[in-house]
Amino acid sequence: MPSCPTSPSPSLSPYARHAAAETVAGTAQPRSPSSPAVGPAVEHPVVLTGDRPTGALHLGHYVGSLATRLALQAEGRHRMFVLVADTQALTDHMRDPGRVSRCIHEVALDYLAVGLDPARTTMFVQSCVPELAELSMLMLNLVSVSRLERNPTIRNEIRLRGFERDVPAGFLVYPAAQAADIAAFRARYVPVGEDQLPMIEQTNELVSKMNAVCGEDVLVPCEPLLSSTGRLPGVDGRGKMSKSQGNAIALAASPDEIRRAVQQMYTDPGHLRVPDPGRVEGNVVFSFLDAFDADATELDALKAHYRRGGLGDMALKRRLTERLIAFCEPIRARRLALERSPDYVRDVLRTGSAAAREEAARTVGAVKRSLGLPVF
Repeated sequence: MPSCPTSPSPSLSPYARHAAAETVAGTAQPRSPSSPAVGPAVEHPVVLTGDRPTGALHLGHYVGSLATRLALQAEGRHRMFVLVADTQALTDHMRDPGRVSRCIHEVALDYLAVGLDPARTTMFVQSCVPELAELSMLMLNLVSVSRLERNPTIRNEIRLRGFERDVPAGFLVYPAAQAADIAAFRARYVPVGEDQLPMIEQTNELVSKMNAVCGEDVLVPCEPLLSSTGRLPGVDGRGKMSKSQGNAIALAASPDEIRRAVQQMYTDPGHLRVPDPGRVEGNVVFSFLDAFDADATELDALKAHYRRGGLGDMALKRRLTERLIAFCEPIRARRLALERSPDYVRDVLRTGSAAAREEAARTVGAVKRSLGLPVF
């Protein structure tokens, strides 16, 4: 885990960017991220996104948000901050903090291996930006417990974890903490899945309330960026892909791991023989092909063939296995190369956290001054 940076220096540019890791594009050794690149001449809208470090990232993360992040990075029209949300992960893993600490590095490896570039995207650790906790505390004064409990996303997560009324307070207030994360960077856009839309709604509620109390628009509302592909199911077909449910395929999965996972996938239980007509809707294999098969025309033909009968499940699974191995193998190779450069990965997080802290400190300072609080 990287050591957190000290208090932000006013001499740092708010548009600080860091030298690129050449490993992202090929197999060359990564360069140091310590020197910020020249900032843009104009202000670009900010995108904030992130992941909880509770394990390696999987294909569901790619479909849900990583693909959107890579597209935004390639466009070059946004300033993107990606947080490793370790503080948030502790809200339901406080009894196993070592797991969260270890997984910070794992998530950072996945970010770099999939193609996030520290020269264009600021990657940082949530706990290394204490201003986020400070803004979260201020926002908690603007939301009631009953409103937090009504949040559909939180209600569902509480049910999935079996908390009932024994929910940790930190987990219950997670919507306010996430609102602070977004607002601290004045983010205009947040890549999310549909299940996270209530969180965006509550973020904008809190931004509006804080601006009203401050008497000026010190914070900005945000908009969701939804993936063009629907939520990726788990290989067992039971809900979304999830590390905790054991139904995920890691981004850096080996060919053998991919083969085993695809063989476990559910298709159409009524498709008992090859000549039988099959259902495409709800078929896990077709859900994955929709996300990872680039040949849309041929895929449409396969769907029509499957519906009328004469196409076997094993042929579909072989095709999907080939597509997933081709997708994951370059990521796996880059990740293995990055594992040999742990100091570089730590430097990416350390430098990104320093830049993120400067940005958040500027926003929190503006909020405190508007509230009449001292800013020394």
